[in-house]
Amino acid sequence: MTTEVRPEIDVRDKLYINGQWVAPDGTGTIDVINPSTEEVMGRIPEGTAEDVNRAVAAARAAFDSWSQTPIEERVKYIQAITAQLGARQEDIASTISKEVGMPLTLSKMIQAGAPLMTFMSIPQIVAETKFEETIGNSLVVKEPVGVVGCITPWNYPLHQIANKVAPAMAAGCTVVVKPSEVAPMNAFMLAEAIDAAGLPAGVFNLVTGVGPVVGEALASHPDVDMISFTGSTRAGKRVSELGAQTVKRVTLELGGKSPNIILDDADFERAVTDGVTKCYSNSGQTCSALTRMLVPANKLAEAEEIAAKAAKNFTTGDPFEATTRLGPLVSATQHERVKGYIQKGIDEGAKLVTGGAETAHAKGYFVEPTVFSNVTNDMTIAQEEIFGPVLSIIPYDDEEDAIRIANDTVYGLAGGVWSGDPERAKAVARRIRTGQVEINGGSFNLQAPFGGYKQSGHGRELGKYGLEEYLEVKSLQL
Repeated sequence: MTTEVRPEIDVRDKLYINGQWVAPDGTGTIDVINPSTEEVMGRIPEGTAEDVNRAVAAARAAFDSWSQTPIEERVKYIQAITAQLGARQEDIASTISKEVGMPLTLSKMIQAGAPLMTFMSIPQIVAETKFEETIGNSLVVKEPVGVVGCITPWNYPLHQIANKVAPAMAAGCTVVVKPSEVAPMNAFMLAEAIDAAGLPAGVFNLVTGVGPVVGEALASHPDVDMISFTGSTRAGKRVSELGAQTVKRVTLELGGKSPNIILDDADFERAVTDGVTKCYSNSGQTCSALTRMLVPANKLAEAEEIAAKAAKNFTTGDPFEATTRLGPLVSATQHERVKGYIQKGIDEGAKLVTGGAETAHAKGYFVEPTVFSNVTNDMTIAQEEIFGPVLSIIPYDDEEDAIRIANDTVYGLAGGVWSGDPERAKAVARRIRTGQVEINGGSFNLQAPFGGYKQSGHGRELGKYGLEEYLEVKSLQL
């Protein structure tokens, strides 16, 4: 008889406040579930409003000194944190693969690599930012906005924290981070890296917990000058409501239902295959995923055939297996949600080309890579963000019809255009109401501004635009 070996649980029983690991105010804890095994992999404190009060007080006390620290010194601290993160890359990738389910090979490049690149980019961004300029008889200066509350999601957990924390601290702001309770273990690793780098006490603070408690306490706190939120549009609306009570600055990076227009002169095999990949990245749990593929009506059958073939290459399985290309969804809640959308697509008359809710896995929150065709833009699966590996192929009549369908959504985060004529593609891209558009599969740029139109939010992250979100503008009349 063999005894089953239970995985070791990573228990974190302290919060990081004012440069110290401190006991939380309450006794509540939150279990972190490995979505591949459905077993507990970690446990974190369930923070309270009082924990937020302590963290905000620490950030407020540290602000005066940190904001007046020469920017060259702040950059040196950022570089020290970068070095610490660089030394932890393998552990970070492995941890996030366990938390989120992304295949390890991708986690190394994206989940661990992207936040490192964000921190690494800060010195150059700072060097290229004009913090003072003379306009007539005025000296116009840019100053840090103050104490920033950072509320972050689970899908790219450390990347989203880095996108806020690195530029905010470089700008001279102090921060309080509330990571998603679904994938929080990586945030503790960042706190350890920051502690090892010797950042002054109170500049960075970490409080874990649930959104309705910790998130709302941050968003409504009178001593928080700005909230930077990434998450669902529903939660973003609530953050805006709370932030408005104290007229604090609020930046939001929210949901998406991004169109991918494949024009009639595109390399169809390449465009459709790439589009499937862009839809399924991180098991479809990507706000900017290209989930609506728009194709000429007379090429619909061809698109279906290519997409089905491409989807079958996305092997589901253990994120730590080399053959896995599609991990599980992040949670039981998300699993049920995505299965519900697949059934909704069937019920509303979309054609199920491949995939569906059923999988061969006995454990884990897996969904097969799914392709729907003959989707009309008024269907639920074409209008609502599914956040799973579900592609909707929508036929269009002509270029004007494609642009109309692309913009027929409350969202405006991302998009794509494919054409044999790059100038034609750019002309169409200019008419799509989104914050970024890929031309013929153009790769993601960590230095370019990222953010949305309409209900995908406001404000931008990454590069110089991301840094400027954390700066106030003051005129000195001379």
